[in-house]
Amino acid sequence: QNNMLDFVFAVDDSVTWHMMNLLKNRSHYSFLKVFGPKQINSIQSYGAGIYYNTLVPCNGRIIKYGVISTDTLIDDLLHWKTLYVAGRLQKPVKILTQNENSKLQAALVSNLKSAVTAAFLMLPESFSEEDLYMQIAGLSYSGDFRMVIGEDRSKVQNIVKPNVPHFQKLYSNILQDCPQVVYKHHLGRLEASGIDKSPEGQFTQLMALPRTLQQKITSLVDPPGKNRDVEEILLQVAHDPDCGFVVHQGRPGLV
Repeated sequence: QNNMLDFVFAVDDSVTWHMMNLLKNRSHYSFLKVFGPKQINSIQSYGAGIYYNTLVPCNGRIIKYGVISTDTLIDDLLHWKTLYVAGRLQKPVKILTQNENSKLQAALVSNLKSAVTAAFLMLPESFSEEDLYMQIAGLSYSGDFRMVIGEDRSKVQNIVKPNVPHFQKLYSNILQDCPQVVYKHHLGRLEASGIDKSPEGQFTQLMALPRTLQQKITSLVDPPGKNRDVEEILLQVAHDPDCGFVVHQGRPGLV
């Protein structure tokens, strides 16, 4: 009852949405409300592309809600430009309502598949189901100063342990279709049958990663000015014994 509820609204037309919301819930906004919906939308476009109203009383609870354009959300889900909302959606959430936007639905699935691929690259050949979910839940916390200063270091573990059934529900279809693991859905158990850690296997996984992560890995490995092909650099990373660590270092980590 004391936890703040966090909502995210994906809207097709942010200016119109803010205009209507200002008429109905003007008190939710900070002083920025005096500048009107167009200026609020301009501010929303910076950073992760999401605008938050916080500390909003609602039915006896305190909530916060972020507004993001559908196009911006799809871009983050597919390419992990910031991983801000995409990172949240790699963890169990409650989708309250969803329209028939096929691009958005496909992007939501793509985000989960990318999370599994990145986790496989960072995990050893053998691992437990909880190890996998821990790795996925921690993807968006890489480099986040809050995980080091003034915040519980076991935050990721606290997310996963009470929610393993919800993680199973979220990832079961993807894991059932994955040849590298055996997912016994009726037992709710995952068995790694040996993640392919050969250079060829790792290269295939690296090539399947979201574009922004590939670019970050490239910038880590290749000094500026050489202009080498991304595929060439990823092939080099695939042969590196520390491939998983390089992927770990490349994550956007904004959540």
